[in-house]
Amino acid sequence: MSRRPTSSLAACVWIPLFPLRCEEARHEGLATYPTALLAPDTTRKLWQVSSLARHAGVKPGMTVSQAIGLCHTLRLIEPDPVHYDERFASLLASLNQVSPVVESAELGLAYVGTDGLEGIFGKPQKIIDAIRQTVGPSDRPTVRLGFGLGKFTAWVAASRAKPGEAIIVPLSAEKAFLASQPISVLPLDSATHRRLRQLAIRTLGALAALPEEAVTAQFGAMGRRLWRLAAGYIAEPVEGRIAPEPIVAALTFFTPVGERELLAHALDQLIARALKHPRRIGWRVHAVRLRADLEGSSSWLAAILLKDPTAAGARIAAPLKTRLEQSPPTGAVERLVLEFTAFAPGTSELQLFARDAQAAARAGQQRALQSAAREIRMRVKRANLYHVIEVQPWSRLPERRYALIDYEP
Repeated sequence: MSRRPTSSLAACVWIPLFPLRCEEARHEGLATYPTALLAPDTTRKLWQVSSLARHAGVKPGMTVSQAIGLCHTLRLIEPDPVHYDERFASLLASLNQVSPVVESAELGLAYVGTDGLEGIFGKPQKIIDAIRQTVGPSDRPTVRLGFGLGKFTAWVAASRAKPGEAIIVPLSAEKAFLASQPISVLPLDSATHRRLRQLAIRTLGALAALPEEAVTAQFGAMGRRLWRLAAGYIAEPVEGRIAPEPIVAALTFFTPVGERELLAHALDQLIARALKHPRRIGWRVHAVRLRADLEGSSSWLAAILLKDPTAAGARIAAPLKTRLEQSPPTGAVERLVLEFTAFAPGTSELQLFARDAQAAARAGQQRALQSAAREIRMRVKRANLYHVIEVQPWSRLPERRYALIDYEP
């Protein structure tokens, strides 16, 4: 298995309330009204709330009736998770044009590895400018950028930046920068945050000033990690993800379907079809997504990470059917799409009888070679790979016998 590329220098790209921003981008004038996005798993509670709605007292997690009681002009929006996922995937693909090392954290939050980019773009400010240009025009006024050593420093810088701007933390200045930041930038649960404030610890500098052993005694292993983050001793690198090539199976209904039994039957058919794909032979399924296009241009999405990778259709279908039962689509389904997005090596028996395993391996090596060639061209700005061909095999001079041509894998 190929090693994931990493980068110690990181740029954080953060678009707060990304799903809500996606809705504002495709509905002109929506940003001028107090708006709220309904939760994907239940339409009775709010998921994300605009700043205008917050000023009226509306908060995430409220029921619809509570929110309408506080703000009668509130506009409620049905969530479209497929659209948000596609927009974020497009953003990640654009960031890959700047750096081959890109790590996604959550919707609207990604890290870009910048090791070696100085030779291409120049100083950190130039790198940040190149990253900003990859962000869509509708998101540039709201995107926040941070640059520093390690993901945590870059994230804190982005969280403190103003919308549309960036904060760059110079090397060796991480501790001084972090010391003045509030403890809310740490990955804290509400109980730990409350305990720290009761101890009059409100900044990272105040936390780092305490003995590490004392913090560990109070909060355990989590406290040790929080103390080291606050003190600047942890600089987690950006880990590039090798994007899987998903296996997709889709089914379009002639008339929209709302019965769960029919949807479950269609799901079984899609799983059986995807499992027969030649590229799946010899591999077990590790991650699966089911998305549905609903009437009225809305969508429904379920993403499942299987605890134990499997090639058994019933085990793949079980968590998806549970999701269909507990959080069904809010409308009739026009199209159902199943995706196998991540895989694990099969057992020795599966590999032994995989007729296309070697062909799949060769195809994977070819894709890896193409990716490496693109990275080399991006870093040195010219083709550095050549292919030797025979031109005049009868010649005694090697210079005439062979020639070099640009190699395009």
